[in-house]
Amino acid sequence: MGQFLTKRLLSMVLALWGVTIIAFFLVRIMPGDPIEAYFQANHIPVTEEVIQQLREEQGLNESLLTQYVNWLGNAVQLDFGESFMTNNPVIEELVMRFGVTIQLALVSFVVILIICIPIGILSAVKRDSWFDRLTRLTVFSVASMPSFWLAFVLVYTMALKLDLLPLMGWGTVDMMILPALTLALGVVPYYVRMIRTSMIEQMEQPFVTFARARGIPEHIIVRRHIFKGTLTPLITSLAMTLGVLLGGAAIIEMVFTIPGLGRFIVEAITARDYYVLQAFIFVISFFYIVINFMADLVCAWIDPRIRLKEDAS
Repeated sequence: MGQFLTKRLLSMVLALWGVTIIAFFLVRIMPGDPIEAYFQANHIPVTEEVIQQLREEQGLNESLLTQYVNWLGNAVQLDFGESFMTNNPVIEELVMRFGVTIQLALVSFVVILIICIPIGILSAVKRDSWFDRLTRLTVFSVASMPSFWLAFVLVYTMALKLDLLPLMGWGTVDMMILPALTLALGVVPYYVRMIRTSMIEQMEQPFVTFARARGIPEHIIVRRHIFKGTLTPLITSLAMTLGVLLGGAAIIEMVFTIPGLGRFIVEAITARDYYVLQAFIFVISFFYIVINFMADLVCAWIDPRIRLKEDAS
């Protein structure tokens, strides 16, 4: 286990270092000067002297390597500079909105688990039944809908026509349901198909036949043997999905006017606020890497063969 943990920690550190390079240079390779681009995008008149002064203050006249070293040293201390839009420290702006995005992502994640696990299990256990056919038809229909269209359909039916849920806003439980459901339904079809396919493969394994021959009840076989065999790929995929939910909720936040991180990043892109974009890439990638690291540890705990294979290599 020690060698497995060491390898995973080393790979996580290298990935984080790679993220810092991407976050810094991805913004720098964009055409145009960051300071000048901000004023042009927001139609703010400014003189060349002011631009040169701001470039000097921000250290943009130095070499790229020097800028990267300085930025990395500040980023380690969670100092990402000041936002052009608000003139406040970038980290304060991100923290202020990140809590909302985390709530939305976690609620959506719980909705995914509640919907996908029982439906995927029942669809596999009752393969080729009317329930399985109806599930597959529904899954394919939902998978064909873009997230923004699905959001408008839910808003029209649940909020406008039936008046069951608030149309927009944030802060109460009922306000979370529509955006979380919309965000979750975008990935529900994938996990229903994944669980169904994986369980069907497990059902065809010899150990399932032996378990049935020993007279073990079917519900115990499904719960302790078949479903357990699907946990490792499921946990790995769910970890990646949680990272995607954290970074990809911008459209949903715009539709439901949620004051989250995704909506703020869209505004930063429009305003060419490069310092905010750099910090966003770094923070989201950091959480993504950490979540996947934790998922690897959970998978190694569930299936000892994973860590034994790593230790042997």
